Amino acid sequence: MSSRLGDLLQRRGDLNADQVVRAIEEQREHGGSIATHLVKLGFISEEQLLAVLQREYRLPVVDPLSLEIAKDVLALIPQALVQKHHLIPTSLARSTLTLAMADPSNLIAINEVKFLTSYDVKVAVAAPTAIQMAIEKYYTGSTNYDEVLSSLGEQNVEVVQETDEVDLKELERATEEAPVVRLVNALLSDAIRKRASDIHVEPYEKMLRVRFRIDGVLYEIMQPPMRLKNAITSRLKVMAQLDIAERRLPQDGRIKMRLTNKEMDFRVSVLPTIYGEKVVLRLLDKSNLQLDMTKLGFEESALADFKEAIAKPFGMVLVTGPTGSGKTTTLYSALAELNKVGTNISTAEDPVEFNLVGINQVQMHDEIGLNFAASLRAFLRQDPDVIMVGEIRDFETAEIGVKAALTGHLVLSTLHTNDAPSTVNRLLNMGIEPFLVASSVNLILAQRLARVICPQCKEDAPVPEETLRNIGWAGEPFVPQRGAGCGNCGGTGFRGRIALYEVMPLTDPIREQILAGGTAMDLKRAAIEAGMKTLRQSGLSHVALGSTTIEEVLRVTMSD
Repeated sequence: MSSRLGDLLQRRGDLNADQVVRAIEEQREHGGSIATHLVKLGFISEEQLLAVLQREYRLPVVDPLSLEIAKDVLALIPQALVQKHHLIPTSLARSTLTLAMADPSNLIAINEVKFLTSYDVKVAVAAPTAIQMAIEKYYTGSTNYDEVLSSLGEQNVEVVQETDEVDLKELERATEEAPVVRLVNALLSDAIRKRASDIHVEPYEKMLRVRFRIDGVLYEIMQPPMRLKNAITSRLKVMAQLDIAERRLPQDGRIKMRLTNKEMDFRVSVLPTIYGEKVVLRLLDKSNLQLDMTKLGFEESALADFKEAIAKPFGMVLVTGPTGSGKTTTLYSALAELNKVGTNISTAEDPVEFNLVGINQVQMHDEIGLNFAASLRAFLRQDPDVIMVGEIRDFETAEIGVKAALTGHLVLSTLHTNDAPSTVNRLLNMGIEPFLVASSVNLILAQRLARVICPQCKEDAPVPEETLRNIGWAGEPFVPQRGAGCGNCGGTGFRGRIALYEVMPLTDPIREQILAGGTAMDLKRAAIEAGMKTLRQSGLSHVALGSTTIEEVLRVTMSD
């Protein structure tokens, strides 16, 4: 265990080795900067610390409390990062952000801020108590649960740890404690306000962490007190109508919540880990469900191919991509396009994410035998025109889906594959005959989600023409853009996401390749010759339009 500041003070003779080790242990347990804990433990006074820092690092000393710090500047760095490293942004001049820090030797903190904001960083020294008071002054109230956390200290919530035996009465009482109820409610409402798609409540050996996934990227939001671990988890389980006594098996449930006349659904998944139950909540906001295909991110020719495929009276249309890549939204937009009075549409979903009027949606229940294959069989007895299967996971589901597609039904479904051409191999590996795949599939679509540059802080980010060529751009050179970071996007430079699509209609040459036993690479070459744009090319087209960044496209796509 070591610390640059601790080593410096030890070399000067201001501290001994035991004091440095003790301060580092406190820092690891409670977060913040080592300087803060050195002062808190009484090993050094603030005056001595500031004098040493000013002399050794030749940095100016500031009092953040006496400064008028702009809201835009404060918004550049999330509260979680401010509290984690015990620092505060004080000013922004052109491309240089000034930070007040109690420990200017903390290069990890400085690099994190540089990475998050994309600004150069200049450091000033401030007293630990001044920084703490400034954090309370400027950031208290920016998160709904600051007030709740401050009241938690008054409560004596007992939780059972390191044992399989749970005092159910005590746990039930803890879940009804006002601070716990308020904390969980504030957590859920804050996730809605910050446009999070998922909430992760994660227990570790010495800490409990809450993270939000915003625009596809996880951010740490807070670390509630460890003693509330079981109470928070159980409160979420109670809200999702799950069994709080069952802590050894995974459980799934749902929470409905109304916030200022807006109804939200949370899909809840509970997973036992070695240090307790991890809870992940997926936010399902029907008001944000985009059912207009023209606004999803399709390029004109790709959208025309997709619409033509779903307009056919029979055949199979497959959407592929990893979890959280927007497959459900694409399928729902296709169903919305097909949802007419004269069309009978049935869906088998696990789970049903959004309720769509005019469509018969069936929730899967594997425990009683209601799975995708059983639902498909039942659908075929009910005179369907369009069938949507949530996912093709096994041979049985694939076989029934292919037969339905060949007997006058339009079948929509998803698979987990990396790109469109490799989907054919997945079906073949499941046991479907090549001639059945070639004759039943109309189109395969692969997709990813890339973050959109914040419109309020968009700026040019020129790169050499050679760089564009190296990453696969074959068109006219252009100047890429990026988000500088502002209050609108929370300093990330991004706000919202757009889909990148790889659309592969099964043309005659591609069908011939499938029948001849062609590899995924053979299929890909044939599709590109027929005009298919790969995921990488689709992403670079959006970069050229100024929608997203090169780094974002490289993050979510593979090279061609």
